[in-house]
Amino acid sequence: MIRLNDIVVKFGDFTALHNINIHVKEGEFFTFLGPSGCGKTTTLRTITGFIEPAQGSVCVRGQDITHVPIEERNIGIVFQSYALFPTMTVYDNIAFGLKVKKLKKQEIDEKVHTIARKVDLTDEQLKKAVSQLSGGQQQRVAIARALVTEPAIICLDEPLSNLDAKLRVQLREELKKMQKDFGITSIYVTHDQEEALTLSDRIAVFNKGVVEQIGTPNEVYNHSATEFVCNFIGDINRLSDTLAQKLAGISSSVDPAMHHYVRLERVHVNEPERPGVLCLPGMVSMREYYGLYIKYYIETSGQTLKVMERNDGVHIYDEGDEVTVSIDPADLMSYPAKGEEAAQ
Repeated sequence: MIRLNDIVVKFGDFTALHNINIHVKEGEFFTFLGPSGCGKTTTLRTITGFIEPAQGSVCVRGQDITHVPIEERNIGIVFQSYALFPTMTVYDNIAFGLKVKKLKKQEIDEKVHTIARKVDLTDEQLKKAVSQLSGGQQQRVAIARALVTEPAIICLDEPLSNLDAKLRVQLREELKKMQKDFGITSIYVTHDQEEALTLSDRIAVFNKGVVEQIGTPNEVYNHSATEFVCNFIGDINRLSDTLAQKLAGISSSVDPAMHHYVRLERVHVNEPERPGVLCLPGMVSMREYYGLYIKYYIETSGQTLKVMERNDGVHIYDEGDEVTVSIDPADLMSYPAKGEEAAQ
C-alpha cells in the first residue's frame, strides 16, 4: 500500500531522517512511535507531501507520489490541533473538502450526513459552530472531515494529545473501532507507548531520525530489537551486574558482560522454587496500589526490583515484609554493553 524507500530528510545541515524504509499494508493501523524530535512527524509530513525528501521515494499502490502536490495525493489528515475553522459550523467544516472538489450541493449534503452518523455526530451538532463543541466532539469533526472525501489513507498526528486522560482512553477505543469499520489504511503518530500498543497492528519505533524496530505490539514489547526500544516501551528493570552474575551461575545463556532487562510482570513474588529459575530473598520497600494490579518495589541483592502482581485481594504485601522474588533467565532481554544490537 505505502512504501517509503530510503527516505532522507534534511533541514539545512541537519539530517532529520536517515534512510527510512517502511511498508504499510492495505487496511493496516500503523503507528509511528517515539520521543519528541525523533522524526515521526517529519516522516508523516513526508508521506502527506508537506515535506519533500532530499533522497528516496514515497510510493502508494506502486505509484511514486514523492513529487505529487498535497491536494492530489488522496490522503486525509487529522492534525494535533485539529485545524478546524472555529467560526464555521460543523457541517461546513466537514463539507469543506467536498466544496473544494466542486461537488453538487445534494451530493455534499448526503456525504456530510452519512459520515456524521458514522462518527456519532447528530444533526443538531452539525448546525453548531465548532467552538461550541467539546474536545472529543471536535476530534470527531476532524476525523469526519478527513474521511468524507473518501481518501485511500488517513494520517493522524497525535490527535488525542490535547484531551484529558479519561477522554483519551474513550476516544482511543472509538478511533480503533472507526478504523476497523471503515477499513481505511491509517498512519498514526504518537509518543504515548500505551496508545501505540493498544491501537496498532504494527509499530515503527523511531529514535533520532532512525527506525529502531518495526513489529507488532507484542514483538516490540516482548522482543525489543534494541536497548532503546526495550527502555522506551513500557516500564522495565535493568539488572545490576550482581544479579546478572547470579543468573549466569544458573544459566549458560546469560552473559554477565551484557546488559540485561526484565519486564515487571515477569518477576514474581513468593512463587514456589523451580529448577532453572533464580529465587532471591528480598524486602518490600514500597507499594503502589492500582486496583487491578499492585506494583511493588523490592530490595534484593543490592538493587530495587519493580514487580507488577495481579491483585487477587488476598496476597497483598506491606512495606517491610520479607518476600522472595523469582526471575527466569528465559524472560530476560539482553543487549551488548554498547547497546547496538539485540541478543535474543
